[in-house]
Amino acid sequence: MSSPRRDDAPTVTTSGPSGHVAFRRALRRAAPTIARPLPWIAHESPWAVLVSEVMLQQTQSSRVIEPWTRFMARFPTPSSCAQASLKDVLTEWRGLGYPRRAKSLHEAARVLRDEFHDVVPRDPAQLRSLPGVGPYTANAVASFAYGVPAAVLDTNVGRVLARAIANRRLLPREARTLASELLPRTNSAPFNQAMLDLGAQFCRSAPRCDRCPVQAHCAWRQRGGEDPAPLSASVSRRQSPFEGSNRQLRGRVMNALRDGPHSRSQLGKYLVDVTAPRRAEVLAGLVRDGLISRHAQTFSLPAD
Repeated sequence: MSSPRRDDAPTVTTSGPSGHVAFRRALRRAAPTIARPLPWIAHESPWAVLVSEVMLQQTQSSRVIEPWTRFMARFPTPSSCAQASLKDVLTEWRGLGYPRRAKSLHEAARVLRDEFHDVVPRDPAQLRSLPGVGPYTANAVASFAYGVPAAVLDTNVGRVLARAIANRRLLPREARTLASELLPRTNSAPFNQAMLDLGAQFCRSAPRCDRCPVQAHCAWRQRGGEDPAPLSASVSRRQSPFEGSNRQLRGRVMNALRDGPHSRSQLGKYLVDVTAPRRAEVLAGLVRDGLISRHAQTFSLPAD
């Protein structure tokens, strides 16, 4: 996909310090108009922010709102989550997919209870020590919960950087450096959120350039060329299709087990469209990941 330069557009420089300043100003002006009404934004509880960031991994924000609201009502603190069984945590996770994230969050809650006195740390390095928390989630929690000046780099931000700032495909290291260079010295959390909002609503996989509020400061919009965003920064990799995938089959099994234990033969009716070896592979994978328990030929969600 190419974006030819608009002949009537002024020539702008978006690379380098002066371009960074202009882009930051434009995005800050646009921020109120592109802000999304997400319930975890500016939430007073760092735990609520952590929960939202774990849920948002590989999941659209619109799908997270209802499960996040339900989860926080059930588990308002790390201790409340830590004291619950994994079965209860997985039950409240329903509808989100990637249940290993729920297991990691449950483990993280126990670390927060036992080692951090029920307080989510503000230091990104300490946050990365929690199960299931990588560099992006650590920086996001530090930024949005505590205002730490840490750049947030996800798929949305990666597209913005590749198109608007660099107009070329970025290596992961380059994207991290550029994200940090672009970050303002003050009020960095609202800026990070604005970058996420911009990428989610305008600088999408199929970009909405004509409606973008910062198009006058976009290098790709001004100079044209092939779209630099795909595969840029190693954050825009295509996800394998869900239909017919093991992810879909694992979800069917776990949804069935929320109603109670099932035998192998009972679970077979949820996997009738796959071969016996693949059914065995799906069940074995769930047991191996600690997401279901097996007792003889009966399977259930884990009690602990």
